[in-house]
Amino acid sequence: MLRWIEQSTANAADYLARDIADPSWLLVSSPPLSQLIAALGDPTSIATTIRASVAQIQNDPSSALSVSLDTPLTPLCASWSLQCSGDPYRYPGIDPFYGTAGEVMPVVFYDSGCARLSGRVWRPLNIPAGAKLPGVVIDNGSIEAPETLYWWAAQLLVRNGYVVLTFDPRGQGRSDLETPTGQQGSNENVSVFWTGLVDAIDFFRSTPERPYPNNQTCAGTYPTTVAAYNPYYADVDPDRLGIAGHSAGAEGVSVVQGYGAPGADPWPGKLDKDNPVKVAVAWDGLVAPDGEGLGGAGGNLPLPSGALGSAPKFGIRVPAMDEDSEYGLAPVPFTQPPDPEAHKAAYAQWKAAGVPVFAFTVRGSTHYEWSLLPTFPATSWCPEVNNGECAGGFGNAMAQHYTLAWFDRWLKKPGEMGYADADARLLDDDGANGRAKMSWHFHSARDFPKRDGTVAHCENIRAGC
Repeated sequence: MLRWIEQSTANAADYLARDIADPSWLLVSSPPLSQLIAALGDPTSIATTIRASVAQIQNDPSSALSVSLDTPLTPLCASWSLQCSGDPYRYPGIDPFYGTAGEVMPVVFYDSGCARLSGRVWRPLNIPAGAKLPGVVIDNGSIEAPETLYWWAAQLLVRNGYVVLTFDPRGQGRSDLETPTGQQGSNENVSVFWTGLVDAIDFFRSTPERPYPNNQTCAGTYPTTVAAYNPYYADVDPDRLGIAGHSAGAEGVSVVQGYGAPGADPWPGKLDKDNPVKVAVAWDGLVAPDGEGLGGAGGNLPLPSGALGSAPKFGIRVPAMDEDSEYGLAPVPFTQPPDPEAHKAAYAQWKAAGVPVFAFTVRGSTHYEWSLLPTFPATSWCPEVNNGECAGGFGNAMAQHYTLAWFDRWLKKPGEMGYADADARLLDDDGANGRAKMSWHFHSARDFPKRDGTVAHCENIRAGC
């Protein structure tokens, strides 16, 4: 509790310092105001800017309007304080990860609607000269879940040889709540969880030779300094990209992996002609093109009406892992046995399409196994503090085991960490994170080729195969 309160206070102070340094994050903003802030300190520039702004407004009165509505209460988790802090032991200055295992670079970049997205790029320390590592982009859950809740995954992947991007989609965390023209984010416009993911992939894949395109089209919208390209671009192998997402972010992952499949919409990114995604992990949970699984946890989580109806056409393209919770948002006991196949709807469609797939439900779990929210019901929230870190846990430890093994199976090369034993970890049914942790209410299943060419297939892993 003390560590949580300390970090919550520090986060709130950091948020306030950001907004003092750049008032456009918090105040009602407009292009003329942004131009004026940029000219402060130079009387000649101020006079020139005022004259230009007056002429601009006379020609186009609407150019004076751009209300951000980013107040201390919207987005709800902008301060990253209280529950929005996530695991308070994973911050720089507290966690030995920084300086021993990895490093992180905060970035800001525009989404396709010119809302500012706040994020972080993570990479391992001591990367061998000339090495190119696989990359993973992580998509938050909805209802204001900020990127801090998913730093467990970023650190896990970095420790195992990945470059990672975490970010707050529009309407979440420290990103803008809406665009300058009033387009909303978060649950008011669930499409940001796939459109924003495409933008984030473009940013992750940007380089000095191929700068991030939205920063160019949105230049001058705000005085905020934005990153022209991924600062760790030189460490990324462009041919090895994975995506992971939670809740609405899992739906974003489901849509984005499927651009460019037969009958689907083409890849909408601005840097690549074709969809660069090679593998996907959906945390509660995977959605099929016909909507099966919508809402996560086998479809038992609420989403705005018509959420999938607003989605583009997507198909089944890449190997996908579907990790589901047993009880969803509220751990209410079942009053009668549920359909044991209920959480395998998306799995069945991936299998029928001949695309590798793995689906499991964590026994006794809730929706919050993947978003470490202090005080929320889950099996893994900081069960003990060991050497200054949250240790142990049930569902999140299982999620870490299978998430890493699935990415290693499809993204690692011979000789790289995790390549040789990826199949063995995925098939370790009797291990600490195996079938004993799988739901007995809902069947867990797999269907994918091992590296030796044989197929690992099982329709009820807990029962044995």
